[in-house]
This record gives sequence, C-alpha cells and structure tokens, in this order.
Amino acid sequence: MANLVIVESPSKAAAIKKYLGSNYKVVASKGHVRDLPKSSLSVDIDHGFEAHYINIRGKGDLIKEIRKEAKGAKKVYLAPDPDREGEAIAWHLAGALGLDPAKTLRITFNEITPDVVRAAVKSPRAIDMNLVNAQQTRRIWDRVVGYKLSPYLWKAVKNGLSAGRVQSVAASILVDRENEIRAFVPEEYWTVDAVLGGGTEQELTVHFYGDRNGKIKLGSEAETNKILEEIAGKDFKVTAVKHATKQKTPAPPFTTSTMQQEASRKLGFQSQRIMRVAQELYEGIHVGTENGGVQGLITYMRTDSLRVSDEAKNAVRALISDKYGAEFCPAAPRVYKTKAGAQDAHEAIRPSHIDLEPAKIRKYLTIDQYRLYKLIWERFVASQMQSATLDTLALEFAVGDYQFRASGYSVAFPGYMALYESSEEEENTAEGQRDLRVPDLAVGDVIPAGKLIPARHFTEAPPRYTEATLIKFLDEKGIGRPSTYNTIITTILSRNYAVREGKSLVATPLGEVTTKLMKENFPEIVDYTFTAHMEDALDAIEEGKADMQSVLSDFWKDFSEELSHAETTIKAGSFEIPVEKADMICEKCGAQMIVKNGRFGKFAACPNYPNCQNTKPLFEKNAAPAPQTEKKPVIVADFKCELCGADMVQRTGRYGTFFACSRYPACKFTKQKTHELDVPCPKCGAKILIKNGKRKTVFYSCERYPDCDFSSWDMPTAETCPQCGKMLFRKKSKGLLVCADKACGYQREEPETPATEKGQ
Repeated sequence: MANLVIVESPSKAAAIKKYLGSNYKVVASKGHVRDLPKSSLSVDIDHGFEAHYINIRGKGDLIKEIRKEAKGAKKVYLAPDPDREGEAIAWHLAGALGLDPAKTLRITFNEITPDVVRAAVKSPRAIDMNLVNAQQTRRIWDRVVGYKLSPYLWKAVKNGLSAGRVQSVAASILVDRENEIRAFVPEEYWTVDAVLGGGTEQELTVHFYGDRNGKIKLGSEAETNKILEEIAGKDFKVTAVKHATKQKTPAPPFTTSTMQQEASRKLGFQSQRIMRVAQELYEGIHVGTENGGVQGLITYMRTDSLRVSDEAKNAVRALISDKYGAEFCPAAPRVYKTKAGAQDAHEAIRPSHIDLEPAKIRKYLTIDQYRLYKLIWERFVASQMQSATLDTLALEFAVGDYQFRASGYSVAFPGYMALYESSEEEENTAEGQRDLRVPDLAVGDVIPAGKLIPARHFTEAPPRYTEATLIKFLDEKGIGRPSTYNTIITTILSRNYAVREGKSLVATPLGEVTTKLMKENFPEIVDYTFTAHMEDALDAIEEGKADMQSVLSDFWKDFSEELSHAETTIKAGSFEIPVEKADMICEKCGAQMIVKNGRFGKFAACPNYPNCQNTKPLFEKNAAPAPQTEKKPVIVADFKCELCGADMVQRTGRYGTFFACSRYPACKFTKQKTHELDVPCPKCGAKILIKNGKRKTVFYSCERYPDCDFSSWDMPTAETCPQCGKMLFRKKSKGLLVCADKACGYQREEPETPATEKGQ
C-alpha cells in the first residue's frame, strides 16, 4: 500500500515523484477544488459569516479519482504551496475528498529539491487553521464587498460592473495620479553649462550652481541672461577639488515585489507573465540528465522576506570565491533586514541549486524562463558579494560672484558590480558622471572662459504608474500582499478600470466614474490606510492573535452603515461615463463613431445603434489595415507583430484559426494560434502546445521546438503507466489509453473523448 501525495500542479508532481520513489504516488488537484458559488453571496452574515463552499464545476471526475486513490493509500500527504492559499487548498481537499484526519498530513517545501522534499515528508504537521482562516477572511471580505457594492454600480453607472476590495483601491491610485497630471501646471526653469578646455581632449563640462550664499534657481530667461552677461569673458578659478572613496553595497535578494519591479524594468515583462514563469521555475523543469533531470530551480516565489538559509549562504560564498576570486567574497555573509510588517514565512527568492548557472542550463529553458532565472541567479549571487569601491571627485569653480560645479566617479574595485546592477542603480546619477575625465587641476588654477550653454526647461507632471511602480507603491503602503499583486493588476485591466498605454497604466473613464462613486459613498473601501489596516488584521489572524468572526463583524458594522446611507443617496443613472470618440466616420450613416469595449477588447461602433449596427476594428495610428467586411469586432491578440510592431488580429483559414498582422497585405507576418495542455513535456518538462493540423485536427508539440523535438498526434496525459511508470497517451477515436513505451504494451479503455481532440 503506497502513500499518496497531493499537489496542485502536474509539473510539480513530476519532480516530487522522482525524489520520493516507488512507495509514493503523486497526483495533482490542479488548483482549488472548492470555492464559493458565483450565483449567490453564499456567506451567512447573520450566523458568524459562515461560508457555503461547493465543488468547482468540472472537477467532479478529478475529485472522484483522487478520492479513490486516497481510500487505498497508507497515508495521504497534502502538499499545495506553502502560503495561505496553499493551506486553504489543503483544507478544501480534505473536506471535498472526505479524508480521514488520522491519516491526513500536511507537508510544505520552500524549494523543490530532493533534501527538502524528503525532509518535509519526514516531518508532516496538521493543517494550520490560522492560515486557513486568514485566507477565508480575505475571500469572504472580497465576496461581501463585491456582492454588496456591485448593485450600486449597476444602479448609478451601468449594468454588469463589479466592485472589488483591493482592486478598487488600485483603481483609485491610478485615478488620483491622472488627476494630479491634469492639475499640474508646468514651471519654467533654466540651466547654464560651461564647456572648459577649448576643444582639447580634456574638455570639461561644468554646471551653474549659484553664488556664495548658496544654490540659485533660474526661473526666467531674463535672470539667466543677467548672469550670462556678468560672467561673459571671465576666467574660471578652481576653488575646491575633493577626492573621496565610497563603498557601494549590493541590493538584497528578491522578494515578490522587487522581483516583479525589476523584471518589469529590465525584461519588459508584465506581472502576470513574471509570476507564471516564476511558478514554472519553482515547480520544476527538466534540465538534462547530466544536471539531475527535473529540478525545481528557484525557491518559493511569493514572499516578502529577505532571510536566506545558512546552507545557501555557504554555497554561494564558495561559488563567488571560485568563480570571481577571494577578494570578491566579504569576510562574513551578508544579512539583510526584512521590513517591518512582513510575514517572513519563507526565504527570499533565490536559486535552489546555485551550481546550476544560467548559461549551463540555457538550452533546456524557454527564452522567458532563461531570462527570469538569470535575473534571479545574478541578483542573489551579487547580494553576497563584496561592496564596490568608487573613487569620487567633486570640483567647484568661481566665476566672478557665481559658482559652477562638476562631479563624477570611477570604479576602483567593481565588487558585486562585476555581475549585477539593479535598474534603480543604473538610473541613479547621484555620484555624477561615470569615469569623469578632467585636466590635472589644483585649487587656485585658472581656466579661460569656455562656451556658455543656456537651456530652457519646464517641470514635468508626475509620471503615470507602470506595473513596476504601482507594485512598489502597493508594497510601500502595505496594500495587498506578495500573492495578490498580480491579481490586483489583472483584475483592474480585465474590468476596464484601467488600460495599458505602452508601459503605463492609465485610468479609463469607467475607472474614474466608479472611483468617484466609491469615494463619495464608500470612502473607507478606497482609503489606503484602511486597506493596509485590513491586511494587518489578516496577518493577526494568521498569527493566532485575532479571531476571524470578530474581524469580519467589526468590518461589517461600519460597512453596513455605509450601505444604508448609499441606499438613499445613490440615484439611478447619477454617474455618467464620458463617451470616447473614435477618429473615424460611419460610412453607413455619416455619424462620428465611438469607442466601445467588447468581449475581445476595444472596437469602433456607430452611436446610432440599434438603428445603425455598423462596427469596425480599431487599429494603431499610421497603420494600413486591409479592408474589413466582418460585422463583429476583430479579436486582437495580446502580442504585437514581430516584423512591424502593429496589432495581431485573429483570422480563420483553411486549417483553423491563426493570428495575422493587422497591416496585411502591407505586412504578411502570421503566427499559428496555440493552446496549452496542462501536462509537462515527457522529454524536457516544458509546456505542451495544442496546435492546428490539417482538416481541423490537432497535434501536440513541445513549446521548445525545435530544441526539443517532442510531438505527437495522440494526446499526452498526466497519468503514468502502472507497469513501467512512463506517460500514457490517449489514442484518437479508439477510446484507449496506451503506454508511451511500445515494448511495455500496456493499454486500457478510455471511452470519453476530451474536447481538445475535437479541433480548436
């Protein structure tokens, strides 16, 4: 009788099965198995906020299958992710499967490596109900806020809108920034530079600072011209030459927040993409038999801690000494202090195997996996390296009654900068110009007047938030937690409260209207401090310092009063969404078309609907799209043309759907539409893509093709052969599951044909 281990992901299951051996069977729940139903509130507010959970639709067969395995198992280990959400999944699994508490054990691992997985199995624990209740409280809070607020949005704005607790705060942040930009009044200012050296190789540019009394801000052309007249033709006298040495320490290893910020800035990844790739690196990837096969490459990626295990510190210090030299390794390991209020449940994000250098395993990773893994690996190694030594130089010059200055630095010893510099460091110019070249100057030296360069400038409005800066703001204000940042951004975009413009997140007219309604009627919901306080309450529940029912009751007492007040103040249609006009005319009735949001994004529509039902796709400016005859909005892909950068739109061809450049026929780039199969590649562990074949059939291919040559007309499954342990494939039109190894010969009947085999 084997032991059963239940994880969330099939890809994670492959690595864990390998580490535990034949006495353990590993199955995947594929995420949550129970949740609150969508059709009703399902929270009994009057009886202790009791939640009514149901099995998620479509998971009935999976639950039956896992329940059958659990009944025959010696012990059942619940092994979802090591956080509140994972603990709740374990609790729901125990309930949905009817597991015997006496033989049901909870195990967690911060990294998926042989030693950590085996150690976890040796020291299981019970399900932590404090963690479960913290997750339940968040879920109930979000459900109550959403279901109680949404009817007011329907009444005052339009039907179909939904409100969220933290998402409303995020939308409010974007709206506040948009209002700041509109209210901003640019101020004029001037700068004056002087080029000294008369065109020689040691030419030096110095900047106007002020006079003997301090810094002077030049606010007009008249002020600037007055100074230019006074210093014209006068010599520059050196009044100070200051040499100094500065130590620059490395940035700490990544937390979830800093990883998302850095990957956004350096790699251009969106938060959803970052967390998806990080999950793949954590769960395990086949990196070749010479590197141990399937390996979890990073530690758990949802963390706000900067703590690092002693074992990991010793390993990275040994690598630094061997690879870079002893002078790059500090005398003692670096210890970084985790910020106040952090949960500190897991280590910082770091490589699980420091010896698996990015270049060593590059051929086994997708491009996204390699780039993110390289970023994490380099950041962690650099965090334990020696400080950089900078030689700084500051020069001061007197010209009549005025002062000019110049500063710069050179790298005397690179230290950690030999491997990595954070994006903020790269943008920071606090030390002045790098490798500043200056003549051999001493105090009292006189340099003839050089070319004077005045320049007019205007102060700029605060920039719009990007995903990176919004996540930083949420993190600093304590709004949300590492596991929620991606969901927050995804939700406000999907609800059309914000849109992307390049890298910026911009509040939409709908976002502005709903935020106005929330601020006027439910100010606490969109208050930064109140939302952060609610997050602290969740932490208190997790630590056993607060009770779930008491926290929810305190919140409901104030919230219900706001609901009662809103019932009398919010009138039907009292908040009108401004209409966005499209830059095109309806050729059927001559009206100026307006921008609408549909299921697949924005499109242009005639304002005279339903009398005129004309619609058109929206294209980028300067694009030259082919004439469109479709009456329905064109589906726009979430990626751009690789040749010209225009939108990619969905088309239907002889062999099914595909994506083509919207500028066709000027640009003829196309890309096949693919779907992902939730089964790892049997050769390399990467994702398997479902691709269109001839005559509306499909086949299955590794996403790393041609680096990995796996492909099959038969559908790979998450099941393994009971005789040899290899993958089972579902034969088309025969209702059979067959072993991948023909020599094994195992097969069994499988009457149901999945939808993925019926054509995409």
